Amino acid sequence: MPAIAFQKGVRISPRKVAVVAALVRGRSVEDALTILDFTPRRAAGPVKEAIKSAAANAEHNHSYKPGTLEITEISVTSGPRLKRYIPAARGRARRFQRKTSHIKVIVDGQIRENKRAAANAVETDKETE
Repeated sequence: MPAIAFQKGVRISPRKVAVVAALVRGRSVEDALTILDFTPRRAAGPVKEAIKSAAANAEHNHSYKPGTLEITEISVTSGPRLKRYIPAARGRARRFQRKTSHIKVIVDGQIRENKRAAANAVETDKETE
């Protein structure tokens, strides 16, 4: 069962976040974090946070090995838009929208062996002999 993390309501346009997400799609978590460290775009921060969160979920909640984690899916969808106004000529107001994004990261890897389960398996093997 893969680990999932969401970053919702990011105040950056989905088009701009999707460009950064495409850089790390299909890579290992370690490579993706290194790439995002050196990516000169504002969207690199929220994408990096989402990947870190997915990796932490995989390690702590699903018992995956940290070195084997890979990004199987990363998607960016549009979030709610904030409607705003800006002053225009002749006392009018022009409407514009501040776009937001939702980032979804799915991480998968090898499951770590449970030490207790491995010890019990060795004990049961010895008993059957």
